[in-house]
Amino acid sequence: MVTDQDPWIQVDLREQFEVTAVATQGRYDSWDWVSSYTLLYSDTGRAWKQYRQEDGVSRFVGNVNSEAVVQNKLSQPVRTRFLRFIPLDWNPTGWMGLRVEVYGCSYKSYVADFDGRSSLLYRFNQKSMSTVKDVISLRFKSHQAEGVLLHGEGQRGDYITLELHRGRLDLYLNLDDNRLKFRSGRVAVTVGSLLDDQHWHSVHIERFNKQVNLTVDTHTQHFQTKGEGHSLEVDYELSFGGIPLPGKPGTFLRKNFHGCMENLYYNTINIIDLAKRRKPQIHSVGNVTFSCSQPQLVACTFLSSSSSFLSLPSAAASATEGFSVRFQFRTWNPDGLLMSVPLNPEPQRLELRISGGQLRLTLHGTGQQKSEVATGLRVSDGLWHSVNLESRNLQITLTVDGELCSTTDLWEQVEARSNFYFGGCPTFDCQVRTATFQGCMRLVFINGQPVNLSHVQQGALGNYNEIQFDTCNIRDRCLPNLCEHGGRCSQTWTSFTCDCSGTGYSGATCHNSIYEASCEAYKLIGSSSGFYSIDPDGSGPLGPTQVYCNMTEERVWTVVPHNVTTPVTVQSSSLHKPYVMDFNYSATAGQLHAIVSGSEQCQQEVVYNCRKSRLFNTRDGSPLSWWLDREGEKRSYWGGFLPGVQQCSCSLEENCLDMNYFCNCDADTDTWANDTGILSYKDHLPVSQIVIGDTNRTGSQAVYHVGPLRCYGDKSIWNAASFYQESSYLYFPTLQAELSSDISFYFKTSAPSGVFLENLGLKDFIRVELSSPSVVTFSFDVGNGPAILSVKSHLPLNDRQWHYVRAERNVREASLQVDQLPPRFLEAPTDGHLRLRLSSQLFIGGTASQQRGFLGCIRTLTVNGVSFDLEERARMTPGVSSGCPGYCSGSSSLCHNRGRCIEKSNGYICDCSQSAYGGTTCNQEVSVSFDRESSVTYTFQEPFSVMQNRSSQATSVSTESSSRAREDVAFSFVTSQRPAMLLTVSTFSHQYIAVILAKNGSLQIWYHLQTDRRPDIFSPVPSNLADGRLHRIRIHRVGKNLYVQIDQDIHRKYTLSSDAELILIRSLTLGKVTRRETFNEEVMQAAAKGFVGCLSSVQFNHVAPLKAALTNRGSSLVTIRGPLVQSNCGALAESTSHILQDQAVTANKDNEQHSSGSQRDLAVIAGVVTAVVFIAVCALAVMSRLLYQQRRAQRTASSSSSIKEEHRHSMYTDYRTTELQLHNSIRDNMKEYYI
Repeated sequence: MVTDQDPWIQVDLREQFEVTAVATQGRYDSWDWVSSYTLLYSDTGRAWKQYRQEDGVSRFVGNVNSEAVVQNKLSQPVRTRFLRFIPLDWNPTGWMGLRVEVYGCSYKSYVADFDGRSSLLYRFNQKSMSTVKDVISLRFKSHQAEGVLLHGEGQRGDYITLELHRGRLDLYLNLDDNRLKFRSGRVAVTVGSLLDDQHWHSVHIERFNKQVNLTVDTHTQHFQTKGEGHSLEVDYELSFGGIPLPGKPGTFLRKNFHGCMENLYYNTINIIDLAKRRKPQIHSVGNVTFSCSQPQLVACTFLSSSSSFLSLPSAAASATEGFSVRFQFRTWNPDGLLMSVPLNPEPQRLELRISGGQLRLTLHGTGQQKSEVATGLRVSDGLWHSVNLESRNLQITLTVDGELCSTTDLWEQVEARSNFYFGGCPTFDCQVRTATFQGCMRLVFINGQPVNLSHVQQGALGNYNEIQFDTCNIRDRCLPNLCEHGGRCSQTWTSFTCDCSGTGYSGATCHNSIYEASCEAYKLIGSSSGFYSIDPDGSGPLGPTQVYCNMTEERVWTVVPHNVTTPVTVQSSSLHKPYVMDFNYSATAGQLHAIVSGSEQCQQEVVYNCRKSRLFNTRDGSPLSWWLDREGEKRSYWGGFLPGVQQCSCSLEENCLDMNYFCNCDADTDTWANDTGILSYKDHLPVSQIVIGDTNRTGSQAVYHVGPLRCYGDKSIWNAASFYQESSYLYFPTLQAELSSDISFYFKTSAPSGVFLENLGLKDFIRVELSSPSVVTFSFDVGNGPAILSVKSHLPLNDRQWHYVRAERNVREASLQVDQLPPRFLEAPTDGHLRLRLSSQLFIGGTASQQRGFLGCIRTLTVNGVSFDLEERARMTPGVSSGCPGYCSGSSSLCHNRGRCIEKSNGYICDCSQSAYGGTTCNQEVSVSFDRESSVTYTFQEPFSVMQNRSSQATSVSTESSSRAREDVAFSFVTSQRPAMLLTVSTFSHQYIAVILAKNGSLQIWYHLQTDRRPDIFSPVPSNLADGRLHRIRIHRVGKNLYVQIDQDIHRKYTLSSDAELILIRSLTLGKVTRRETFNEEVMQAAAKGFVGCLSSVQFNHVAPLKAALTNRGSSLVTIRGPLVQSNCGALAESTSHILQDQAVTANKDNEQHSSGSQRDLAVIAGVVTAVVFIAVCALAVMSRLLYQQRRAQRTASSSSSIKEEHRHSMYTDYRTTELQLHNSIRDNMKEYYI
């Protein structure tokens, strides 16, 4: 054992057992024990499979001394005869010592062996069998990736087929009264993967009516059958192992199953037992035997893509000159050297490699001489592929999977010079500079002679390194699919990646929504009114939906429309035959519930115009018309009242036409009347259906209109709690975060440290804390040992200002972000534990030990898209109060457009450094007039502190395969020039982004991310934007997804050809470009023309270049060419635009009004007169106040100057300080600016 390269101990149980646990112990009275090991099992002793625990971990924890017994229970019992224990680690001061014990019970089985040309037929006692419930179970192991296990069909169109296809199990099931020949192709439900591994797999099918559960091993699919019936009707027989053709014995419609079946039960009937006893119900086709044949296909696994190799000597060639090699392999890796052989005469050599998922054969000659051919077939799909390489008659032929793929000519007759190398090779024999093969290999033949891999393992033949024999240790990392929200999974041998394009989510596992959670959130980042996609539950399961965000008022309204947008006339309806209309909203029921429950207030207007059409029966008060709430419950109140009160708004306002009735329409007059109400009870909104039942009398008519759902406020944004005792905390139910979790919140404190959040398990835990005044730490343990991420700020975080924290952990990586500092990333270990198992309550603001508690405020706590109501829990918790004191803790937006509210001892100021706007509250447009020669160039230069923070995580980031590329661009412009250059962003690697106006005045967005490809060009609208009016542009990119909004239009989505990031951003230029750039010709023309007009409020990520140009004219970061004049052109143009919009909105509203228009006109005139008088009085008051202040100006000069200085300082905070502060406002994609 000391000299064995790969030692192991093997246990033969003599017969099949169901093993449930194993235990180990060290050598008696010694320093020898094994501290960790892997477990292999086999029922033949030749082909082995590695046991993996529930989350894919293969390593078992062993002993820490020689005497204690350590037992490991198997999460899934295995039925096997042989077990093999392979030590991984042992006592470093001793040696390997291992005593083992196996726990389990005996296992009886009925086995049938199918040779690929046979089947068993179970024939019914009657012509057909019709069942409402079916239970089918079996175990199988297969030699091939294709084959039918089960089939039955009926004449009316029913069928059931269970079939292996490409190593997966497909179930076709249809219950239908119609024949299938009139229908399109069958659709399969697919479960499992790599099922052709010659090991046992269990299958269980349960069907009741149309509901079906299909389970393969531990993976289950729940689905509903196709067709209209509820019973499965099968004629004559069920076949197992194939589909025989009627009347032609030995002929089958599909490829038969080749392998063994065990314990095959159909509705409690033991099919194999009946066949073995030769019962008349069973008919055997072909050669079916009742013992499982021993497989001869023994594989080996190349474990490393850098150091694994298998060196085999060349066997004696045949009489004809040349050589041949034949083998089978399977892998997930798209690249790797598969085989190489040196040739005579020297220095020729032949290489067969996998490149881009395809096989590529290369013949290297002398010097630069080289001949190369490719197959065009994808071989990195995890399936077995056969390769036959043969040299004969000055040609080398390559055959893949039995088909001739390519031929290359030799320059002269060659022969193998020495060994054949599979994978890599020893360093003294060759130099391999690229990745080598990582996967499984079997059935190796050299010059027609089979290679006995057991001899290689025993050292009697060839040489090897980093190879595991007798097993193919392949696993499907995309089963189950750990990509969330519909992300597409792809994999290599050691990891998987998620393609999130088109899902609306981003991140390593498509966990994070790329949309804001509410219209309120869009308002806080500086957006204006328009159509937006919101994701009301963030990273939760609901997905995004499109709404209209109305930000023209003090409140931000979320408007969700439905399918009935115009008033509807109703006649001839009665209680026996009522009129019914269902309302379908632009959001799903779950999304609507999330929007309503997350808003402070919601409402929906219901207008009912009537003529001889009552809402309530005047005799008994029963409703004649009603509506259904979101749960489908019947409601008969019509606004203005609490639920259950059958009245209308006019009754509350005491202005009904007839005070004897509670609704105007109940007066039942021949003239038109109106009942309009606002439904505002949130638990009942929105309206899902309206029913009208009193328009069947002569002259009876109704016109109704149900408005869109309108909500305002976001309850979570300012939901806060204050902790003023270190031992106090809030507790919530256990965090549901097994595979992924994201935690985000804001905090402010003056304490130097404290725990924000903690949840414990038996061994696992997750914690977020302020570990020092300038460091936030995120730590967790899922069974691989504690993982710690820390973000350090160059400024203290206990400054009594709000700071943002977001921590995420998933099966691929963990991340931590604080404010706008660059995020830290930590990759999860390969083949480590995946599930975070927690059991205690979730503690907020403290710990279970009541130590290291947090002192300060926490708000907007969200976990996996669910907002926590801190205020409600704080009201009943000692040491914690709801809300948070301070000017910057309220729901009113004191600072606008990304401005940050900063507490002062006697008030607050707005930090506008991250905003493109100015003013005391960051709401003033920063506008500049350009002429043809004007330009502003902002040069990106990375602060040392940020660079240092990034360098420590460079390794983890560089290995990240899912793109974190992200840009946010926003600006406004007014021009009549075309073509024109609006904005360009260029990098040192010759990438660029350009936003131009084309010759026809249309907007064009150019993205050139890969220099070897043509740029992506997008023209969102064909209309001319060089029309002298103000236009607002918003551009947002995440990976390949590009979102563009022009003015109030909806967000248009485009897909880029690449998700590459901008590497080493050099500069951003507004207006004319004077530097020689590698632009496309059309972009160059616009760059040369420059820009004539007004640019306003330009923002690129968290940099405001136009504002920087005005406030840092002497800075080395900003270069100004030509005349540049600050103006209010943006504000003037915007005010004109708002007037036009208001007129249009007013006109639209006027067109929608009905019968009561004259009364509303009088109200409008009265309102206008009142407003004019009010404005005049206010103007006189303001003038008087100004005169009064002018008289006192001399006496208050000193105090007012200090106030003005503070206000002036707050307009452009941080821009007149240092360049370091200017650049620390960069967003989470700071790594774009450098490698």
